[in-house]
Amino acid sequence: MTLSEILPAVQQLSTVEKIRLIRILAEELDQEEDISPLKPYKVYDLSTPYEMFGAGRALMEAMTSKSDT
Repeated sequence: MTLSEILPAVQQLSTVEKIRLIRILAEELDQEEDISPLKPYKVYDLSTPYEMFGAGRALMEAMTSKSDT
């Protein structure tokens, strides 16, 4: 069964039923193994804005230029 076949039926569900469906699907995914692309005990580099002194300025310029349009 494909998503395009299921979606019309899901859209007809009440809000409470949709929330129940979300919970059921989330619990099912939680029980499956290897759903995460991350590998256990592997070290991953995480980029942060710390000590990147131009990042704040670049963000402010981007936000200003977005609001001008």
